[in-house]
Amino acid sequence: MSLTFFAPTVFAETQNTPAVVLVENDSLRMDSTVVEKRHFGNLKDLYTGEEFIYERSIESSGWWTRFKQWLSDFLRDFFKLKSSSESSNYTDFILQIGGVTIFLLVIFFIFKAVMNKEGAWVFGKSSDKSIIPVTDIEANIHATDFKKLIASAEGEQNYRLAIRYYYLWLLKALAEAEIIEYDVEKTNSDYQNEMVSNEVKKQFSYTSYLYNYIWYGEFDVNETEFTKAKDAFIQFLKTIKDE
Repeated sequence: MSLTFFAPTVFAETQNTPAVVLVENDSLRMDSTVVEKRHFGNLKDLYTGEEFIYERSIESSGWWTRFKQWLSDFLRDFFKLKSSSESSNYTDFILQIGGVTIFLLVIFFIFKAVMNKEGAWVFGKSSDKSIIPVTDIEANIHATDFKKLIASAEGEQNYRLAIRYYYLWLLKALAEAEIIEYDVEKTNSDYQNEMVSNEVKKQFSYTSYLYNYIWYGEFDVNETEFTKAKDAFIQFLKTIKDE
């Protein structure tokens, strides 16, 4: 009977024993430093430069961006493309092809200018390859056989060059007749002021006009037009011989 009485007592003491709980201390440090409050002005006014604009509309973009956008929209509408990215790819491809084409054209014209020995290939006038250099004609005008040069130019149907030779032949004849004093640096007006005869002045003025119009104007002269100009030079040459 004693065992039966003792067992419940032990159970009761076990139930009332308090549990031991371990609590870890908080390691967070608190900063008690006094912070000075700062005030800023209107930031919108401060950051208004070009470098702070991150989003742009088509209207505010540069001309190149607007051009690409226009071309992209045009290709999309023209070819009925489904997306803007597809039309943008086509636009980039076309611009690359155009850039390469322009580059090749520039190289071609530079090469052509070098081969023709024309330094001013953009602004200068084109010249005939068969033209004899100035030092061989103008500087040695009295020793030049213009009849032979003219016959060669006419045979090649290079009528502009033939008119040039006629004009230089005319200056040679005027100098030999002592009507003018030939000088490479002189102009038509200089020569005309040296002439005494009004008839000679009149004919020289007309032939000079033909020469300037045909040679410096770089017009394509057909055989009929060349024949009319040629007759005026031949007639003037005869007049000089008769003086």
